[in-house]
Amino acid sequence: MARLDLDGKEIAPITICLIGGAGFIGSHLCELLMAHTHHSAIVIDVSSDKITHLLEKSCSWSNRIEFHKINIKNDSRLETLIKSSDLTINLAAICTPADYNTRPLDTIYSNFLDAIPVVKYCTESNKRLIHFSTCEVYGKTIGSFLPADHSLRQDPNFYILKEDVSPCIFGPLEKQRWSYACAKQMIERLIYAEGDEHGLKFTIVRPFNWIGPRMDFIPGIDGPTEGVPRVLACFSNNLLRGEPLKLVDGGKSQRTFCYIKDAIEAVLLMIENPERANGQIFNVGNPNNEVTMRQLAQLMIEVYGKISVGSSDLTTVDVSSKDFYGVGYDDSDKRIPDMTIINRQLGWNPKTPLQDLLEVTLTYQHQTYSQSIKKALSNPTY
Repeated sequence: MARLDLDGKEIAPITICLIGGAGFIGSHLCELLMAHTHHSAIVIDVSSDKITHLLEKSCSWSNRIEFHKINIKNDSRLETLIKSSDLTINLAAICTPADYNTRPLDTIYSNFLDAIPVVKYCTESNKRLIHFSTCEVYGKTIGSFLPADHSLRQDPNFYILKEDVSPCIFGPLEKQRWSYACAKQMIERLIYAEGDEHGLKFTIVRPFNWIGPRMDFIPGIDGPTEGVPRVLACFSNNLLRGEPLKLVDGGKSQRTFCYIKDAIEAVLLMIENPERANGQIFNVGNPNNEVTMRQLAQLMIEVYGKISVGSSDLTTVDVSSKDFYGVGYDDSDKRIPDMTIINRQLGWNPKTPLQDLLEVTLTYQHQTYSQSIKKALSNPTY
């Protein structure tokens, strides 16, 4: 039976170039594309570890997916692969908080300069582009600049983040933590300008803390060897190793968390409904799953206590952002997405509550970590 888009039109199979497509988000998107559509995927990344299970010749979709080990900084094949595809999805980025102020140049190059050729090739060949940005482009909320007891702090107009209204408010230049957000904002502006002046068909995605299986969580095991990962992954590290969960600056910051499976359904709607998605910027998150970092730590301790025997005595400890991330760190206070545009254009709403997605994520991480320990014990090095 033919699959139909939101306007009742038959969906024709297309070829999608996925840059950074073998990472956390890309691996889940590839799974969805292979299992539930007839689209083909050209996956570009520096490693195929997270999509190895999709590349087996025995898979029924083996003729619809191919992997190219490419570093987009210096490989001429990128242009050819983009121009031979119908749609390019750019997921490539440095997006680890510890890197923002310790490797600001790499962060800026990766998230802005390295993305410029991708935008250029799409414009030149009249190809669609879905570019992954970040909720970090919003920076701080307007409400964060009001006195703590000011009544307007509770007004949604001062903290709900809207794609077409909310300003992008960053810290001073010496706070290099904002290098990531600035780079992402600049590439958004470039894409928007290409659409305005040269007719580029684009969609910009602003993820709000997507989590689930295969997200990087332990350096050297399921993520980069070096660096401090994002907050949920940091807490996961502590849980798995039986250490206190470290709350940066008291854990007062607030975030919302969205299950990766919910989020990927939104991306598929963007892929298959170009008339509704082109020229749009979409928040993709779950405003119902808002917690402070202290609340998140306590909930993760409770959930993990059900998964792992002997973890009931886990606790938290306060650390300063300077000690944890280094000099130059700064943070936003709240990140709550307005969902008006994506609901209007694509009819999408997230479904999975925070407790459920934490149980799925922590179960996966516990199993992966346990397997890595067993493997290390069975293959000791001397």
